[in-house]
Amino acid sequence: MLSKMAFCKLAFPVLVMACLLFPFTFPSHVSVRNDAGVKVSTSNSSQKVNVSIYYEALCVRCAKFIVNKLEDVFENGLISIINLRLVPWGASYISKSNNTIICKHGQDECQLNTIQACAIYVWPDVNKHYGLIYCIEFLAIEGRQKEWESCFKSLGLPQKHILDCYNSGKGRTLELAYANETAHLSPPHSFTPWVVVNNQSIGNDYENFAAYICKAYKGNASTESCKSLPSNINSTSIAKKLTSSTPTKKMLSL
Repeated sequence: MLSKMAFCKLAFPVLVMACLLFPFTFPSHVSVRNDAGVKVSTSNSSQKVNVSIYYEALCVRCAKFIVNKLEDVFENGLISIINLRLVPWGASYISKSNNTIICKHGQDECQLNTIQACAIYVWPDVNKHYGLIYCIEFLAIEGRQKEWESCFKSLGLPQKHILDCYNSGKGRTLELAYANETAHLSPPHSFTPWVVVNNQSIGNDYENFAAYICKAYKGNASTESCKSLPSNINSTSIAKKLTSSTPTKKMLSL
């Protein structure tokens, strides 16, 4: 018998997003605001693994990672042992001449980075904002990013609060906070997506991020998905990377 997620994949891509939005709810998650005003998901369990994904909205490699790889943590249950953060800034920068935000893939990317930042702020539950981000990145892979507003209708999500965030300037404030955080990564990010597990960058091995999560997890929850990881993943090299990298610095106040 097909799992619910597998059935959704076969039926229609939009249904995949709906499946991601609604079946996974974890009451141990709460939200707080950091000094920059960004809502950050946390958990009553200090043993959860912190995972941060630094990316930009129209980076094809980032979009494929978010749609094809990151989706797995929702399907296989790993989401229950991680605090997942998405940071939509990536290779963007602030122009010194006029203080505008310049994005690697153009103005459309700046808009979508900000829309996604607003979604994370308005809907701090990762199960909810990931659904919208998944939809936008799915469209980006197909070159249909200008249709991003269709995601609200497809997922049955209200867009008013997101557009209010974007149009009020709040989205820019959120993006500047993400810019500051990204600028203080240590070691600095050299490409995107840049994946950080428990404050340690995993570099170009980001597609194996699940193995790093499993290695870092010290809790008692059942992690059957960890047992099913390919046996050819070198756990020794993973452990070495997790303990030898320079930790990422925490976000500094703007």
